[in-house]
Amino acid sequence: MRDGWISGGAMFEFAPVEWKEVATASNSDERERRLLAIAAQALDVALRPAAPKSLKRRLPLPVLALPMLPERLRPLLRAALKYAADARLKTRVAALVASRGFVLHPMDWMPAATDQESPDIYAPWVDWQAGADSEKQSRREDLTAETWDDFYPAARRSALIDLRRSAPALARTLIETKGASEPAEVRLALVELMRFGLGADDVPFLKSLSADRSGKVREMAGRLLARLGERGNPADGGSEDPIAELAAFIEEGKSGFIRRRTTYAPVKLKSPAQQARRADLFASCYFGDLVAHFGKTEADFIGAWQFGVDDGADLFLVRMVAASGGDAAVASLADLLAAAGGRLAILGLQLTARLDSGGKRVLIRQILNDGQNLAALNMVEGAEAGWLEWGDLAKGKTLSALRSAVSGDNDVVKRNTEQHLESIGFLATAATAEKLIGEVVAAGLPPASPSLSLLRLNAALAANPTT
Repeated sequence: MRDGWISGGAMFEFAPVEWKEVATASNSDERERRLLAIAAQALDVALRPAAPKSLKRRLPLPVLALPMLPERLRPLLRAALKYAADARLKTRVAALVASRGFVLHPMDWMPAATDQESPDIYAPWVDWQAGADSEKQSRREDLTAETWDDFYPAARRSALIDLRRSAPALARTLIETKGASEPAEVRLALVELMRFGLGADDVPFLKSLSADRSGKVREMAGRLLARLGERGNPADGGSEDPIAELAAFIEEGKSGFIRRRTTYAPVKLKSPAQQARRADLFASCYFGDLVAHFGKTEADFIGAWQFGVDDGADLFLVRMVAASGGDAAVASLADLLAAAGGRLAILGLQLTARLDSGGKRVLIRQILNDGQNLAALNMVEGAEAGWLEWGDLAKGKTLSALRSAVSGDNDVVKRNTEQHLESIGFLATAATAEKLIGEVVAAGLPPASPSLSLLRLNAALAANPTT
C-alpha cells in the first residue's frame, strides 16, 4: 500500500477488510485519506519490531544521595561536557558539580562500568552499568564479612576506603579474609586500598602476601611495606644485587668549604643501554633500600640530591619516592620541589597521589605563581575542586600570562590558554571563576568562547540553587 501511494495509485481495494470498514466513505479521495491515517498509525504504533530475546529487564537506575542538578543549569553543564575532550575531563566536570552538592542527570553523563575515578557518590551507577541487576545493589548495610557479597565492586571499594580511614584494622581483616578467594586482578585492587590509613599494624598481613600467587600482588605489597620502612631488597653487595647496581649509577661527593656535606648526583651515562638499565632499576628498587646502601636516612638523601644535573634521573628518583618512600620523605620532597619552583615544582606533581589536600594545593599555587607550564595542572591526581581563590591567581604571573595570551595573535598560544582556563575552571571558587571570566573577556576572548564553559558553570553554582 505504501509503495502504491508513492507511485501515485489508489490502494483502497488492496486494504484489509477491517481497514476498509473504517475507511469507507462516499468519496474515493476521502477513502484514501482515511486509509492513509490508519496506515500511519499502524506503522508508528502497531507494527513496532519485537524486542530481541537477548534484552534483559533491569532494575531502575539507583537514586543517588545528592539532588539532581537544577534543570536551568543543565545547558551550562552540557556545554562544559561538550568542551571536555576526554572521559577524564568529563569526570572532572562531574567532580566539580558534586563538590557543590549535586549529581548530574544520567542523560547528560554516566560513569563507565570500569570507572574508578568518578566521585564516590556515583558508585551505585558504576555498579548498575556493570550489570548490577538484583536487590543487592540498592541495599544500604555496613560492609562486613556477612554482607561482603551484597556489595558490588564500586560500592565495596567506596566502603573499604571509608573503613580504612575510620577503622583500618576492620578493613584489613575484610581484605585478608574475603580477598583471598578473589581473582588476581581483584586481589590487587583490594591490596592497593591498604594505602589508605597505612600503618605499622598492617605489616604482618603485607608480609604474608609474599607468598601470593600473583606477582603484581607481591610487588604492590612490597612497595607498601617499603613505605613503612621495611627493607624489601636487602643489599648484600653481590654482583646480582640490584641496589648495588643502582648505587653505581649515583656519584657521592662533597660540597662546601667550611661545613662539608655529602652530596649525591647521577653519574654521566655512556650509552642508551645504560639509560634503559638505570630506568629499570629506579622503577624496580625501593627507596629505603637505596638510601640504606649509602648509610643515610630518606630525608638526608633527598636533601643531598643534586637536582638539575640530569633531568631523567630527577624524574626517576621522584617516581621512586612516590612509589616506595615513607610519608615523611614524600612530604619533605614535595616541600623541596615546591620551594624550588619552575620545572622542579612541576616534577613534584608526580607525588600528588601521596599528598594530602594541603600538599597538593601548595604545588598548584607554586605552578600558578610561576605562570609557566600551566598544562601541568592536568597532571594533578585527585585534586580537589572549587578552592582556588582570586588572590592565588592575581599575586603570581598566571593572570598576566592569560591576559597576554588572549590578547595576542598567536593561535597556538590561544588554544593552549583555553585549555588552561578549563583547568582553572575546575579548581576555582565560584567567585574566582566569575571574576576570571570578566578578566579574559576584557582582554579579548570572545564572550561565547567554549573554553569558558566550565568557568560559567562554576560561577552559576555559587549559591547552591535548588530549583
